[in-house]
Amino acid sequence: MRVAIAADHAGYELKDQLAARLRAGGHEVVDLGTNGPAAVDYPDFADRLGQAVRDGAVERGLLICGSGVGASVAANKLRGVRAGLCHDTYSAHQGVEHDDMNVLCLGSRIVGIELATELVQAFLGAVYQREERFQRRLDKVLAIEARECDPK
Repeated sequence: MRVAIAADHAGYELKDQLAARLRAGGHEVVDLGTNGPAAVDYPDFADRLGQAVRDGAVERGLLICGSGVGASVAANKLRGVRAGLCHDTYSAHQGVEHDDMNVLCLGSRIVGIELATELVQAFLGAVYQREERFQRRLDKVLAIEARECDPK
């Protein structure tokens, strides 16, 4: 799978570790930065990653900041992005299966590399289940997005 990964200064070490594991697992990784401890702003990286997902340059995205909260908030501002902050494997796969989540947000100060690896595996291994109830709910989310993103 072609996966984008991005992080702010708090998450770049976890990003680099996950990127290496993903490549070793056969995934194509598009690293969108940052690559060091110098302070940067997470919205810039959420925007880069969200655009890559939205535009189809990648199939899924992984976005990391200190808590994962800011990254999730920022990523969800982009039309077509459905980002979820997950720190348990059930949510990581269920978010894809039921909600068509396409960006996984992680908090580098919350999870270590082993749990993060399990979360990413659950996220990337999941497939949206096109059951009527899930599609009905997703359609409602998309309608809200369309209404809120269109100029009035």
